[in-house]
Amino acid sequence: MSQVRHPLFRLLSQLSDHRGTILLASICSVLNKIWDLAPPILIGLAVDVVAEKENSLLAEQGFTDPWVQLQVLAAITVAIWVLESLFQYLYGVLWRNLAQTAQHELRMDAYNHIQNLEMQWFSEQSTGGLMAIMNDDVNQLERFLDHGANDLLHVSTTVIVVSGIMFSVAPEVAILAIIPVPIIVAGSFIYQRRIGVRYTEVRKEVADLNAILNNNLNGITTIKSFTAEKREARRVSEASESYRNANRSAIRLSASFVPLIRMAILFAFTANLLIGGKYALEGKIGLGEYSVIVFITQRLLWPLTRLGETFDLYQRALASTTRVLDLLDTEVGIVEGEMSLKSVRGNLGFEGISFTYPEREDVLKSINLEVPAGKTVGLVGATGSGKTTLIRLLLRFHDPAKGRATMDGHDVRDLTLDSLRGNISLVSQTTTLFPGTVRDNVLYGRPDATEEDIIEAARIAESSAFIDSLPQGWDTNIGEDGHRLSGGQRQRIAIARAVLKDAPILILDEATSNVDNETEAALQRSIERISKDRTTLIIAHRLSTIRNADFIAVMEKGRISETGSHDELVRKQGLYARLWSVQTGEASI
Repeated sequence: MSQVRHPLFRLLSQLSDHRGTILLASICSVLNKIWDLAPPILIGLAVDVVAEKENSLLAEQGFTDPWVQLQVLAAITVAIWVLESLFQYLYGVLWRNLAQTAQHELRMDAYNHIQNLEMQWFSEQSTGGLMAIMNDDVNQLERFLDHGANDLLHVSTTVIVVSGIMFSVAPEVAILAIIPVPIIVAGSFIYQRRIGVRYTEVRKEVADLNAILNNNLNGITTIKSFTAEKREARRVSEASESYRNANRSAIRLSASFVPLIRMAILFAFTANLLIGGKYALEGKIGLGEYSVIVFITQRLLWPLTRLGETFDLYQRALASTTRVLDLLDTEVGIVEGEMSLKSVRGNLGFEGISFTYPEREDVLKSINLEVPAGKTVGLVGATGSGKTTLIRLLLRFHDPAKGRATMDGHDVRDLTLDSLRGNISLVSQTTTLFPGTVRDNVLYGRPDATEEDIIEAARIAESSAFIDSLPQGWDTNIGEDGHRLSGGQRQRIAIARAVLKDAPILILDEATSNVDNETEAALQRSIERISKDRTTLIIAHRLSTIRNADFIAVMEKGRISETGSHDELVRKQGLYARLWSVQTGEASI
């Protein structure tokens, strides 16, 4: 149902927890504008005092002395300005704090929802596009709440209050002032609908531009190594030009709005100037009343020129909010189970597993594999044979098309994600580190670990020596994604992080792919310690890494073609034996 609702109602629903703040801020905006509209009346009263003296309107209230009348007007003026300033301060604080709070909550709602979406969804998105939604789109909402909402309230209050004043003073003149208002408002809504389409295109173009910029910044090493700077500059220029052209289209329509409104204002102001002046000359209205009409007509009509800017903010906010709320409406494909395991032995099973990525051939075909608790199992095979996909199904990054993956005999789909993933330590082939210190990144595995636990995890991962050699040791800031470290150092920190988690199941997915021979030899020595008392799955292209595994499963074209120990597989003279011969130099491909 939320997909067919107007974006404004979807936004108001999203802000439902802040209805009290919205109401209070709106009241302050309205009261501020009411006091802001008082000066034209005061000017009219002052003119009336000077022109009529003892016969002025204030004289009828008991203030017969003109000088006293002016003093009374001065006191009222001070009170009005104080009240106007007070309510301006209050609405400024309320709207701006609401804007910041709504921005924060919407960004966090989007981020938390994204974290719950399945990995297949991520493969269909661009990082730059998601960043545009959580930053630029969310910020558009903040800008509207900070300025646009208050402007709409001010314009509405102005129309209602001024219309009432003018009809009470001179109904015939008031009609001339009011005629352009519905025309301007109707035109504003037509304008809003037309510009809405253009701002939707602007949001799309900025997402595409962000995607290219994000990709290029992450791949700057590749760009430089291929001397592709000029080529990439052209790509960024083309995307930026598309974004500029989309904005130009919106700007042309936006810029035309205020001049058209000025023409409607010119008609009303000129008509009131002439007709009101004629009535004053004929004695139908007093000089003070004529002054009120002239000044308050300007106060009525001139703010309408800001409708273009206000609707501009409004439409930008709706276009952006629609993108954010559409993201929040994305259904989570992985439905979490309800079973939570108190203790896990580490028995793993893959029963008749088949899986296919969208628009690709079958990746896994009827996989059957049992991994006994506490055993170390190696998975080997050519790139694309399905090794990593099998692990991703165990972690429920995806669900199989057929069959099931089990942990201690329980279908992983029946388990809570905390219970499932909390009992697995993963070191993936793509190492991800976070900005902060070495200690922060190792502690990511278990934030409440003691200093002794951290040091022991580093020792097991053979990373203690290089950590101690860093400028600030454990407190060295490693930069974004650990870019200040070498590939091998980053991998060893990732291994230490997984060891510290101390889960009963350990998965090493090409854990030694980014380390040198000496480090690999050290990690091989430590694998026996790492895998002690826990179930260990090791995916490796370097067969020496899994030579001492309890048994090895060889995957070929989505199937398990061989199983056995290293020695048994070598004797079988199958795929494993051929790979071993190539890696040991006994044969060539």
